[in-house]
Amino acid sequence: MSKTLSNKSNLQVLYEDNHIIIVNKRAGDIVQGDKTGDKPLSEVIKEFLKDKYNKPGNVYLGVTHRLDRPTTGIVVFAKTSKVLPRLNKLFSDKKVNKTYWAVVKERPNKEKATLVNWLKKNPKNNKSTAYNHEIKDSKKAILHYCIIKQLNNYVLLEINLETGRHHQIRCQLASIGSSIKGDLKYDFDRSNKDASIHLHSRKIEFIHPVSKEQISVIAPTPNDPIWDACND
Repeated sequence: MSKTLSNKSNLQVLYEDNHIIIVNKRAGDIVQGDKTGDKPLSEVIKEFLKDKYNKPGNVYLGVTHRLDRPTTGIVVFAKTSKVLPRLNKLFSDKKVNKTYWAVVKERPNKEKATLVNWLKKNPKNNKSTAYNHEIKDSKKAILHYCIIKQLNNYVLLEINLETGRHHQIRCQLASIGSSIKGDLKYDFDRSNKDASIHLHSRKIEFIHPVSKEQISVIAPTPNDPIWDACND
């Protein structure tokens, strides 16, 4: 395992071995290439690995999951084609435990609760809507949250997902009136200056698909006064 910070690419590597690399994504980074044509995080990591190990030719990197562009925190990549399907199976079998932090302005009514909704994605505006009952083309979404800190003007929530739906945390929290700070798409009243939202993939735990060791990684929060207050 190695912990490295590449100054050249501002890439924060949280964990790396022969099979897996886990990084702390910054707000604004896209995990995989899209129609914007912006350079994705996957390409940045390929360049990092090529440079670090002085590799000739192309570098393999497999994308196992994604984070929304304005979101920060943990993203796991496969360094070999052998391990990618094994990682994908861990995710699909729900054997990866992911913990998120979210900063909201409106305190939820309950200190902790399970939210169950049916989410329907609208591809035209890239937004999901939460319903309290199943409708056509909707997908069941389940998350668990608890309040872990009261800040001056905001509340820090810790969230664990049972399902991984489009914009799930953003949409479900907005549905109870607790929109995430900076998230204009889901009803917060103003954006953050850097176009981020205060949603952070904080921790990930799983059994390594090759070594069978327990992997537990925590991602530091961004340098920001509100995130800093969460860590005090």
